[in-house]
Amino acid sequence: MATSPPLDDCQLLDGFIRRDESAIREIFGRYGGAVFGIAMKVLEDRGHAEEAAQQTFIKAWQAADRVDPNRDIGPWLYTIARRVAIDVYRREHRHAVIELEDREIAVLPPSIEGAWEQWQVRLAVESLPPSESTILKHMYFLGYTQQETAERLDVPVGTVKSRSHRAHRKLAQSLSHLREESA
Repeated sequence: MATSPPLDDCQLLDGFIRRDESAIREIFGRYGGAVFGIAMKVLEDRGHAEEAAQQTFIKAWQAADRVDPNRDIGPWLYTIARRVAIDVYRREHRHAVIELEDREIAVLPPSIEGAWEQWQVRLAVESLPPSESTILKHMYFLGYTQQETAERLDVPVGTVKSRSHRAHRKLAQSLSHLREESA
């Protein structure tokens, strides 16, 4: 039986959005190791990392219709993986003394280009007004939900949402050069 040639990124993303089972298998093959690596770094437990990786792909499959076809799927999956791993961590360590803030969470990719992009993102976040950068740091660097961020900062959830939205617009503009370089 002849195998079909691998799908290019656009075909793969299109198939994923249409919920084509071969596309999800291909995505798992391409990104499964990195997703597991993120989960393992956060959880430091193989069984829990496997569970988080599986949940990541289930959540991605459920949200396939919300994927932006103009963006790379990898960073989107990595974000889901990190959030799922944090949720598993919280569930498993509900009564632990260790705070999540004290844990270092790795963000892929570890390449020179990836490190440069991370540095660019951190610089852009630092350039935001403190009221906006603090919210983004809580949500993305520390992994808190909007509700948890509101509680920790003692502000209404609506304030978190509006500042987050405003910050995202500013970041999209200030980081547009990253999208242009990857194209």
